[in-house]
Amino acid sequence: MTVLVTGATGKTGRSLVPLLQQNGIPHRAASRSGAAPFDWTDPATWDAALEGVTAIYLIAPGNVPDPYARMIAFCERAQAKGVTRFVLLSMSSLPAGPWGHGLVHQWLIDHAVDWAVLRPTAFMQNFSEGPFLASIRDENTIYSNTGNGRVAFIDAADIAACAYAALTAPAPLNRDFTLTGSERLSYDDVAATLTRATGRTITHTHISTEAMAARFVQRGLPELTAQFLAAGYATIATGAEDRSTADVQTLTGQAPTTFAAFATAHAGAWRRA
Repeated sequence: MTVLVTGATGKTGRSLVPLLQQNGIPHRAASRSGAAPFDWTDPATWDAALEGVTAIYLIAPGNVPDPYARMIAFCERAQAKGVTRFVLLSMSSLPAGPWGHGLVHQWLIDHAVDWAVLRPTAFMQNFSEGPFLASIRDENTIYSNTGNGRVAFIDAADIAACAYAALTAPAPLNRDFTLTGSERLSYDDVAATLTRATGRTITHTHISTEAMAARFVQRGLPELTAQFLAAGYATIATGAEDRSTADVQTLTGQAPTTFAAFATAHAGAWRRA
């Protein structure tokens, strides 16, 4: 088999590529600078990137108009080129249906003969390199509108391990997997864990959804995107993410990483210069 990895430099892709390398699985990173340049916005580049490929790890492209329509068109072209297996990275909050990643999920159900959809909850990396890094490092606090809601955060490396398992499974899986950690933690719990890992007192500052959106705008996101993300975080306060599953263990045979182990391993990310 040959695997095409989209989003190869992203949070999960950069852990998936080494797994493929270590296990001798032929693979190709889909990128504009690759040996076969690939551009989501230029269908003329798709055939060369798909040459000889039998499986694809699909990640929605960012900052691209109509990303999901482009993904479906790409999947159709991939099938015509002989690709049989698709593994989609979606979101725990989005089942198959008419919205966002769910559009591609539904297309796979309806048209693919060999597919899997990975639906992870919030990434642990959101604290070490994402939207919460700067305030933890510089202000010793996490600003969020999640209230006392809990999340079973997952390490991106565990998602990559699940993607590897799905891409190399001996038979079609043809189902979706809700990927979570084993511990349901509030952001207050996260702050307490980071306090132990960093040796500094880290707190959780509760803010409104409007203030959360404003913080995203300050980070450079468009207003509508900021409001969408802030609304998503607000659902945590209502208990929307208060669940855990055994799907990581099912796919990989290993228990998911604990947040304490993650925080210890990444403590340097929150060290001040």
